[in-house]
Amino acid sequence: MDSIVDSLSSAYQEFIAAAAGALEAKENSGGQKTPATDAALENFKQRWEMFRVYCDQAEEFVESVKQRIGSECLVDEATGFIASKPGQTVPSGLPPISAVRLEQMSKAVRWLVIELQQGSGTGGGSSHHNAAAPFDARFAEDATQ
Repeated sequence: MDSIVDSLSSAYQEFIAAAAGALEAKENSGGQKTPATDAALENFKQRWEMFRVYCDQAEEFVESVKQRIGSECLVDEATGFIASKPGQTVPSGLPPISAVRLEQMSKAVRWLVIELQQGSGTGGGSSHHNAAAPFDARFAEDATQ
């Protein structure tokens, strides 16, 4: 994470320096278009694009961390493990399910989302499960679907 922050900070500093350089070149040319102003503007554009790339990378990192934390919390909730203080477990009030079962359900949901996004979802409320997201026959609710 430190490297992402350092890269983003460096890209920001370069972007600000390029903006200052473009303004200075414009001022030195009296507002006229010159090779120096063109070069300064091109440098500004490149630094802006690089800054955007680093912002996107930082955003992707934050999203992945959010998803990881959310998944860990979901697993903790589903398996009945909730720590209120380090080393202390508090029951969640929900009957625990296995992490394997949770993963199977998660895959099924992902496949349904993909099917809906691709427009190949089934209509009329019928159940349709992708073979890539198998269910565990040990659970009665899977046998009825």
